[in-house]
Amino acid sequence: MDTRYLQTFREVAKWHSFTRAAEVLGYAQSSVTTQIQNLEQEFGATLFERWGRKIRLTSAGEVLLEYSGQLLALLDEAKAQLSEEAQLAGTLTIGTVESLAAFYLPPYLQKFRREHPQIRVLLNPGICHELRQGVKEGSYDFAVVLDWLQSHPDLESVNLGEEKLVVIAAPDHPLASRKQLEAADFNGEQWIFPEAGCSYRTMIEAVLRDSGTSKEPSLEFGSLEAIKQCVTYGLGIALVPMIAVADEVQKGTISVLNFMHPDIRVFRQLVYHKKKWTPRAMRHFFDLLTEGMTAADSINGKNKAE
Repeated sequence: MDTRYLQTFREVAKWHSFTRAAEVLGYAQSSVTTQIQNLEQEFGATLFERWGRKIRLTSAGEVLLEYSGQLLALLDEAKAQLSEEAQLAGTLTIGTVESLAAFYLPPYLQKFRREHPQIRVLLNPGICHELRQGVKEGSYDFAVVLDWLQSHPDLESVNLGEEKLVVIAAPDHPLASRKQLEAADFNGEQWIFPEAGCSYRTMIEAVLRDSGTSKEPSLEFGSLEAIKQCVTYGLGIALVPMIAVADEVQKGTISVLNFMHPDIRVFRQLVYHKKKWTPRAMRHFFDLLTEGMTAADSINGKNKAE
């Protein structure tokens, strides 16, 4: 049996019309009629009956409609699996933010490349809302963002765990010795911000604004390294992911201020299009990230218990 007959059958069932199905499929109406007749002969059952000016499925047709969906889905899956080898030699384009590209993704990328050396991996940096838009438009196969949790009708977001944000300053900064800080304590401080549109910049600006805290004219850099260097030289304070400054904090060149706020929380998130087919290699990368999340959560849970 020609599987195209099943596709034609589904279109006729969808539109309740041989004429409309023929238009959609680009066939002559006589061709559609012949294909349905061939199916009826194949299964020995009448699939459609007249209902006024339209047609509708018979009980046998309803049964075949359900099975045809399953059969065509299996055929699509088989085609995808059979073409996997060709896709394994392609390019995987990932959108992400600078801090995750530098301090979170490298071990996963290393393991992935060891297991799939024939795949070229491209990392494209950006800010979160642009990365989501890029995934939606197909510019990226997927993105790993650092943002508050949110939903989107076209995108799937997998929470990979919370990323700690900290306010940093030079070790000799007057606020570095304070045991506890509130937003109001930053009144008049010079801030060093990442570029506009960064999720956690938006958060700290909202917290400062809501608390009525004034700030000196801020500096803005697109580079996380530039922000850290400016903080080290006492040019201001900054809100950054802890993973990005862990080494400097350990060496004592940067101090973490004792400040926390419930409205300043971000999460690592894997973002991909709901309708995008994911080849085996890409699913493997997803597995690496989610397995890494499970391991990290387990360690964090153990540390908290201790």
